[in-house]
Amino acid sequence: MFKNTVLSLVVLSALGTSASYADSFIMLKQMSNKPVQLKEGDYKGNYYVPSTLDTITWGYLPNKNTKPVLSVASGSTVTFDTVSHEGLLEDQGRDAEKFFTSKGVNAAFILDEAKAITKSTLDHDFDKDGPHIVTGPIEIKGAKPGDVLKVEVLKVEPRVPYGVISNRHGKGALPGEFPKKTPQAGASAANPERYGNVSVFTPIEKNASGDYEGVLETASGPSIRFPLSPFMGLMGVAANTSEKVHSVPPSLYGGNIDINELGAGSTVYYPVQVDGALFYTGDSHFAQGDGEVALTALEASARATFKFTLLKAGKDPVPGKKIEQPLAENADFWITPGLDADLDEAMKKSTREAIRFLNQEYGIDESTAYAYLSAATDFEVSQVVDKTKGVHAKIRKSDFKEFGKDVK
Repeated sequence: MFKNTVLSLVVLSALGTSASYADSFIMLKQMSNKPVQLKEGDYKGNYYVPSTLDTITWGYLPNKNTKPVLSVASGSTVTFDTVSHEGLLEDQGRDAEKFFTSKGVNAAFILDEAKAITKSTLDHDFDKDGPHIVTGPIEIKGAKPGDVLKVEVLKVEPRVPYGVISNRHGKGALPGEFPKKTPQAGASAANPERYGNVSVFTPIEKNASGDYEGVLETASGPSIRFPLSPFMGLMGVAANTSEKVHSVPPSLYGGNIDINELGAGSTVYYPVQVDGALFYTGDSHFAQGDGEVALTALEASARATFKFTLLKAGKDPVPGKKIEQPLAENADFWITPGLDADLDEAMKKSTREAIRFLNQEYGIDESTAYAYLSAATDFEVSQVVDKTKGVHAKIRKSDFKEFGKDVK
């Protein structure tokens, strides 16, 4: 169950008077209109980054020339209020208020930031730019290329009691088969229906146990109900380039990596590419199946809180001895991603990185590591929809108790 108590609260029915399930939902509203260190409330002492027109980019990630919106020291905790792109895009009308009220959402439950973004003159080309609203970046003082940024995910909290799942032409696991609607000429924000894309509005409700779950209505009557597991689909450090960095394909700097294991309690290690590291986040998910086959997961706006620790090259130990691509862990698993436009190659890269990690972290010879992975490790397809596909290994920590390391 998500227990949200913040400085600004709205406690109403999200979907009008008939939707009593949402009566107790606490909307997580913006706590400041600029980056700041919070002096009171549940997040007292945390640094805070809102999603304003001054702190976001739409469709592109930071690069080495991007100016940070905030500078913090290693060891700092930072809370980001992110805004989902779903409900804001041109094929949804680029009018957050109109889109969500058309789904029955009470206007008070539409984030002011979402309204501001869609009403602004911020450039966004639906056909060319990435869809994601990216918040940040923040500078980690003293970070240099060769260092590693350790990012602990402390919380990912839903800001609103609904999200959207979308399937778009030319995208997803079955392009050409879905969507079944036919695109028409003249598609634009003014005529979003002509795109022929499908966006399924999905509320979240409390179940009998008091936990939130997604609710999908069906044409036959009964609803599909599934558990939430919030995480940030997009996290990373700035790429070492002056070129624009599209927000869709993930890479060695992280970005839109879409691994659903990276919710609260997980830790991700990023190889620093540029001075200051320049961390950013966005693309929050309430739930995602491995593969993310339709194109999006249950995408919705979330508040994410992270702790940042800088691991200096040649001084501070890092898992697996070296980090040349993102490495992750949670309470149960070490997670080694593989990224490539070819799913087979992504699988190979994840396997190679898992072998390297076991060799360097535990001193296991490579042939034995390969055998262990075959017998005891699941390789999951993170996603197949982000141009660069993802596979990740889940190496069970409890299998290495005899190695004398702190494993559960």
